Amino acid sequence: MALHLIKLCVGVDSIEELADWQAARAAELKQAGEAPRLWHTTFQTPKREAELLDGGSMYWVIRGTVQVRQLLAGFEPGTKSDGSKGCRILLHPVLVPVRPVPRRAFQGWRYLDAADAPADLGRGDRGLADMPAKLRRELAELGLI
Repeated sequence: MALHLIKLCVGVDSIEELADWQAARAAELKQAGEAPRLWHTTFQTPKREAELLDGGSMYWVIRGTVQVRQLLAGFEPGTKSDGSKGCRILLHPVLVPVRPVPRRAFQGWRYLDAADAPADLGRGDRGLADMPAKLRRELAELGLI
């Protein structure tokens, strides 16, 4: 069973905004002549790398609710914006909406067992998937989905 990571997506209000931000970042890299890869740089390097790369995802908490995930593509050394060393968590570009689940704030990333991970929004959830992110979040906070 895959192991996942969960992380707060600070400064982003919706899945669409995260997608736009990541697309802009990839375009900047491409324009600079670099491969358009996506990553998140963090201070701590996960110790359970093999388990995470066996189908694991990064679950993003947006505005207090787990809303979306991205498959993990790898890990490599990196540098944080302040110049300190860190770990790049490489991500596949596809964002997969999940059933919204409220989640309190926390620092850094956390491991997330597969049994505790929210399910993907599927065909039977088409109404949920098409619903605005704000409405999904509000319904989740009320315990209605």
